[in-house]
Amino acid sequence: MSIKLVAIDLDGTLLNSDHQVSEENKRAIQRAKEQGVKIVLVTGRPLKGMLSILEECHLTEEGDIGLTYNGGLVQWTRTGETLSQITLPKEDVLDVYKLSQDLNLPCNFIDLDTVYEPAYPKGKPSQYAKHMKALPFVKVDMTDLPEEFPINKIVMCWHREELDEKIKEIPDVYRERYTIMKSRDNLLEVLPKSVDKGKGLIQLSELLGIGLDEMMAIGDQENDLAMVQTAGTGVAMANATQIVKDAAQVITKSNDEHGVAYAIEQYVLN
Repeated sequence: MSIKLVAIDLDGTLLNSDHQVSEENKRAIQRAKEQGVKIVLVTGRPLKGMLSILEECHLTEEGDIGLTYNGGLVQWTRTGETLSQITLPKEDVLDVYKLSQDLNLPCNFIDLDTVYEPAYPKGKPSQYAKHMKALPFVKVDMTDLPEEFPINKIVMCWHREELDEKIKEIPDVYRERYTIMKSRDNLLEVLPKSVDKGKGLIQLSELLGIGLDEMMAIGDQENDLAMVQTAGTGVAMANATQIVKDAAQVITKSNDEHGVAYAIEQYVLN
């Protein structure tokens, strides 16, 4: 079965330790595109947060697609036009904010254009601004939210050691209600239950008419697990977490050894 679509995570996968895309990775992506293969960058970031990477890789041309917010939003990269999205309604935002208060963790809500800052626990400002440079931060009063307040994802960003301990305290009822996962050492994400990168690939399959068995997915972290399991060819980076390696059919080289290029050359171009 030939591969018609390659889904690629960013941090720890396409990007090296200096947060750059190597020339080797760029060349492999371009060669695959020239052969008619769809290259889709899949990330927890908003589209604005990866535009420079898309432009570097020539992935803002007609027909190029991005899968953002961990699979919850499908957009044309050239125009930003939304093809499909799944959001959290106001009642879920209030519900998850209460959880963050119970855990004594800072919390942010993100939509297409804005990062919202509710009141943080005393002495615990969110660390999310260190990661998110593409969107403005706007303070919000939780007692005065508009009735229509659709949010793409909610994050709790705090020191890894304390965050990991707090994660153990999350009641099962929240895990049943939402998709909850880490995307970085210090970043916990809460998404609609019907959202993960694997379900994003299913959405792409329906939109593009490409079978899941004709897809390759490359990732390294817990939030990549679902797409590595869903694609016909699941690829883990050499630097991936063990759970992702265990789920993958293939382990490529590390993100500092152009592992994306190696996987594309071995399984797409050959």
